Amino acid sequence: MEEILNSEANKSCANCGAELKFKPGSNQLTCEYCGYEEFIEQTKSSFEELELEHYLKVVGENAYTESIDLLHCKNCGANQHVEENYKSLNCVYCGEPLIREDIEKEGWILPGALVPFQLDGKKARSIFKKWVSSIWFAPNNLKRAALDPEGLRGLYVPYWTFDSNLYAEYQGQRGDYYYETRKVRTKNGTQTRQVRKTRWSSASGTVSGFVDDILINASEKKRREIPAKIAHWNLKELAVFNSKYLAGFVTEKYTISLKEGHHRSFQEAKDIAYNWIRRDIGGDTQRIGHADIKLSDETFKHILLPVYISSYRYSGKEYLFYINGQTGALSGSRPYSFWKIFFLVLFILVVIVLIAIFAQ
Repeated sequence: MEEILNSEANKSCANCGAELKFKPGSNQLTCEYCGYEEFIEQTKSSFEELELEHYLKVVGENAYTESIDLLHCKNCGANQHVEENYKSLNCVYCGEPLIREDIEKEGWILPGALVPFQLDGKKARSIFKKWVSSIWFAPNNLKRAALDPEGLRGLYVPYWTFDSNLYAEYQGQRGDYYYETRKVRTKNGTQTRQVRKTRWSSASGTVSGFVDDILINASEKKRREIPAKIAHWNLKELAVFNSKYLAGFVTEKYTISLKEGHHRSFQEAKDIAYNWIRRDIGGDTQRIGHADIKLSDETFKHILLPVYISSYRYSGKEYLFYINGQTGALSGSRPYSFWKIFFLVLFILVVIVLIAIFAQ
């Protein structure tokens, strides 16, 4: 079940009293009514890498640092937090209205850092509209949806990142290619061919190094997984967490525990270790018989990364479109208009018939 914190923080304009929202691509809050702007004070300290062992063994995998209020979407199951300044709110995924009376309280590990939105809603809609206009056989309703300012919503997605020192002892084999000349019979006689073979030799050794920012999606969404095509952010632009960056956007709460995230990160670390081992063995190809992988000085962060989401229903099926809120990369499934395809095929058949008639 997805859990979403709608952190449209209750920050008022000092000039007119309206709500302030974060201005993407800046370090400012802005008022959409009078134009007042307020700078977000930048902390001089860097974001903290938390000691993993402490959280897993002492604090516990379900530890949290503050509580939030959650609203349940009865249509798709997503849970979202609503600040008091909301008069109404729709689900970020399916657009269904949320009922304020369904509020439940829950805790979470406060994010340590985030990548602030770099694209505002206007730019994101322009990217989405351009993409929709370029695809063939899209329903007209989809093209109208691309123009709807309420149809595209900014969402901060939760991720775990893990750092550690990696050390591995390995045993394996190094393969070096060589070629033998063989004679083969063909219809035209005998020919010579070069046949590739591999000479294997034993290999063993150790590899070590620092593994930085293994990124694990902390939200389990079976039907709404963030596409790999857009799931690339420049983590060098991480900023120390400040709730002011969340103003005007929705923030999803992690549903994958720290313990499960750590388990998945070890699989990623294992892949990194095997790549290091293959490079250390050398040759043209490698076999790894055994690898004893150890991680030490492990730390983690809970971070938030920006995405725009648009949902669309066509012929009873839900389609989701995603835009990376930092880079502008876009991905999503798309519906096809049956009637547009039908009339195109009919037109082609008519043209073929007319050509055949004139040819006779």
